[in-house]
Amino acid sequence: MAQIPNLDNAPINLISIREQSQKELINILKNIRGKKCLVIDPKLGDSLSLIIQTSLLKEHGVELRHLSADHIQTDCTKVVYLVRSQPNLMRHICSNIHHDESKGLQREYHVYFVPRRTVVCEKVLEEEKLHNMVTIGEYPLYIVPIDEDVLSFELDLAYKECQVDGDTSSLWHIAKAIHKLEFSFGVIPNLRAKGKASVRVADILNRMQAEEPVNSSDMVMPEINTLILLDREVDMVTPLCSQLTYEGLLDEFLNIKNGSIELDASIMGLQQEGKKTKVPLNSTDKLFKEIRDLNFEVVIQILRQKATSMKQDYTEMTTTSQSVSELKDFVKKLNSLPEITRHINLAQHLTTFTSKPSFLGQLDMEHTIVESQSYDICFDYIEELIHKQEPLTTVLRLLILFSVTNSGLPKKHFDYLRRELLHSYGFEHITTLNNLEKAGLFKKQESRSNWLTIKHALQLVVEDTDTAKPNDISYVFSGYAPLSIRLIQHAIRSGWRPVEEILKLLPGPHLETKRGAFSNSPSFDSLSGVSTGIAKVPDGRRALVLVVFVGGVTFAEISALRFLCSQEGMAYDLIIATTKIVNGQTLVETFMEKLG
Repeated sequence: MAQIPNLDNAPINLISIREQSQKELINILKNIRGKKCLVIDPKLGDSLSLIIQTSLLKEHGVELRHLSADHIQTDCTKVVYLVRSQPNLMRHICSNIHHDESKGLQREYHVYFVPRRTVVCEKVLEEEKLHNMVTIGEYPLYIVPIDEDVLSFELDLAYKECQVDGDTSSLWHIAKAIHKLEFSFGVIPNLRAKGKASVRVADILNRMQAEEPVNSSDMVMPEINTLILLDREVDMVTPLCSQLTYEGLLDEFLNIKNGSIELDASIMGLQQEGKKTKVPLNSTDKLFKEIRDLNFEVVIQILRQKATSMKQDYTEMTTTSQSVSELKDFVKKLNSLPEITRHINLAQHLTTFTSKPSFLGQLDMEHTIVESQSYDICFDYIEELIHKQEPLTTVLRLLILFSVTNSGLPKKHFDYLRRELLHSYGFEHITTLNNLEKAGLFKKQESRSNWLTIKHALQLVVEDTDTAKPNDISYVFSGYAPLSIRLIQHAIRSGWRPVEEILKLLPGPHLETKRGAFSNSPSFDSLSGVSTGIAKVPDGRRALVLVVFVGGVTFAEISALRFLCSQEGMAYDLIIATTKIVNGQTLVETFMEKLG
């Protein structure tokens, strides 16, 4: 299982959130006496690995299995299924129970839905005539802390479900998760939202507060001062650009999953031919914490410096006589050697991707599309990629970026590229193209694009970005400042009002409102700094802003937010929450579906 992240330095007590989830799961297991087989759906298993150690589960007489189409082999007479509320997972459970029946096995079955039961799933049990044999319960896991400043709602398909399937159940889930946080940390007094889904979440959250109020009668200062909700739909440009921070590139090429990556052991210098190894990536690793948010070019220089300094120290140790305290310092430095080695190996492996002409060409084209100056050059480049049959996700990623910045493509070009894609990659991809059109990501142009206006007004393209000593968030994409983070910068500094005209050019409504007992309190009027009396919480901590991305966030955006936090004069700490962490490829993949 992945390494459980260290949350000691979190701006709010996330350890209590994690411990509550551990306790709820252990109580479920305790209430089913004796030896039992816990069958977890694999995706949920990944999430649980950030909450609880496997050894802790085994202490409660648990045998662990993963749910799949194969039948479960176990001697236990009690089987507990822990699954997300998805009908296809219910079919695996039914097939398992039917198989047990055919073998004449007498077992006690429990199904616990995460985070809550749904009518659709229970209907599957009824149709299979198994509902009387199964005890149903819920395990209300709404929030998984991924790191000391990042929370995930673990809703992988939320963006596609809302945009394509018209299924907005994930929005209720997000509101419920935030409301749960409010029970621990108080009602969040300021709320700013942008985008259709975000405004809906704000609405559900206020309804939940009316129906099941967090008690704020004792007027305790809430720990979270402001909630900013932002739809992924508002800024689809950023996730489609290649991230250039260290952590962003690791995710682009090696796919970070629940705070770790899996790769060949040989890459990490281990002598285990053909074996895979898991490398944890979170702030427990001090060196990773130092370099994760930097531009990759800078990371290579830092690692080189550290290795050189270590080498010099070693030479001094062997050639001159040292005092005991100098020896002690040297040994202390040696403790960081495994971390340095680990990241040198990873960085070296990354350069095999970043130095490829295909990657550099793609970067170049992304910048050209974002600059929005040379329509024909971009069109020809994408057409050529299709004819060369480059990987479909790579092509779609650029095509969507091109379509989004142009508010769609002229009908003639749209029809032509659509036809060429189906000829090149096969007609089974028609569902994917329909999904993208439904979500407004690859569509016919109906109105003039506002992209140039937005780009200039928010200064999204920054010439001469200094990646080594950055003074602006644009360093995360070497010259492009993420639109989403520019909006959050404004929301924190001065609210929506000064950028109202720009917000109107972006998809979806926006909202700014006061909540709870503070809705009439003048001192909560803005977030603009110390003068309003909220930049410092009474005990001297910085005020806290919770930024929620509805539909996913990239590591580069998280890095940009951390950069904002570290700036002088910034009076707030930030916590980021998201439906899931995405990159251009994983975001495109959620829309991909083959016919039949």
